[in-house]
Amino acid sequence: MFAFGMDAYIIAGIIPEISSFFQINEAQSAQMVTAFTLCYALSAPILATVLSNVPTKKTLILSMVLFIAANLATIFSINLTMLLISRALAGIGAGIFSPLAAASAASLVPEEKKGRALGLILGGMSAGTVVGVPTGLALSSYIGWQGIFGLVILIALLGLIGVIAGVHEVNAPPPPSLKERVTLLASKQVSATIAVTFLTAVASLGLYSYLAPIISSITDTTQMTPYLWTWGLGGMIGSFTVGHLIDWSKKPRVLLVVILAVMSLSLCAIPFGLLLASPLMFLPFLLWGATGWSSLAPQQHTLLELQPQQGAAVVALNSSCNYLGGSAGTILGAVWLSNSLPIKSMPFAAAIVGICAVIIQLFIVHAHNTKNRVSKEVAVQISFKAGKGVPN
Repeated sequence: MFAFGMDAYIIAGIIPEISSFFQINEAQSAQMVTAFTLCYALSAPILATVLSNVPTKKTLILSMVLFIAANLATIFSINLTMLLISRALAGIGAGIFSPLAAASAASLVPEEKKGRALGLILGGMSAGTVVGVPTGLALSSYIGWQGIFGLVILIALLGLIGVIAGVHEVNAPPPPSLKERVTLLASKQVSATIAVTFLTAVASLGLYSYLAPIISSITDTTQMTPYLWTWGLGGMIGSFTVGHLIDWSKKPRVLLVVILAVMSLSLCAIPFGLLLASPLMFLPFLLWGATGWSSLAPQQHTLLELQPQQGAAVVALNSSCNYLGGSAGTILGAVWLSNSLPIKSMPFAAAIVGICAVIIQLFIVHAHNTKNRVSKEVAVQISFKAGKGVPN
């Protein structure tokens, strides 16, 4: 999972090198992220039914072999078409593996350890993004962009060996099918919540894909590592603290409003912060990383509350929409650049998308509060009538 997280977003830091190597523009290079994340989001629900009769361990191994082979193809790509196809295949491999890995981890441990097992699976991918990406970028000047993908392959090979040698055959439940996920969208509350996840990903993950050209256009620097480390540090802080904030506030919907508002403000502050000659220039990246990574937990909490009987399907749907949003954001960024719009203004556009998510979330909070108030009023009326002997 660490390899998957690193593979998905390492492109954000090496876009200039890849653009120069293949003699393509930055918008075209960024579509490597689109190809990976789009296929990652769609492969699991579409292929879940097709692979339902294949033994779980065999599917895990085949998906990892596909992922490794696809990254080898990336290293030896000779043109943009081959590059995008290889990234799409890598996304398919990761998309098949990830939900099965979570289900397998939960089935391999006692009930009281399932939370830790799932946390380790999800934490692996987030660590690959917030730690693996800046680490790989720091090494890129020594091993080149091909060497970075070689490092991803090495990590994935270690995981493959671990699965082959250390995992017995498991009877994990199949991941939710595409039909199960789409059926959930019939609920207005679920659809609205998923829409917020999608827009948040468009703003946050979409902008992340263009971080290198944005920073270089404002600061004339090609050193991306400090900014990615700061973003990653913020992501780790947000990931580890948001659960405690949810438990403390007991209002995940309201908490998400605050998270999205801070995220939007931090995106707006990026162009101004980059002009500061002080450590404050990194503050927007710290806040962006913290809020972007912490936004998923309140959503999962809300969705599990709305659909307790369809927990696996609704969380999987939310994850798919997160990656679809990242893909859409990357495509929109390419459209932005292809129309010769100033790249320095891209953070403001992302912030506007984030504000749209805030507005929808405010409507969700209002609807939830109204529903609770009506329920309490009805309960009071029933209690009052019952106390007076009036039939219910």
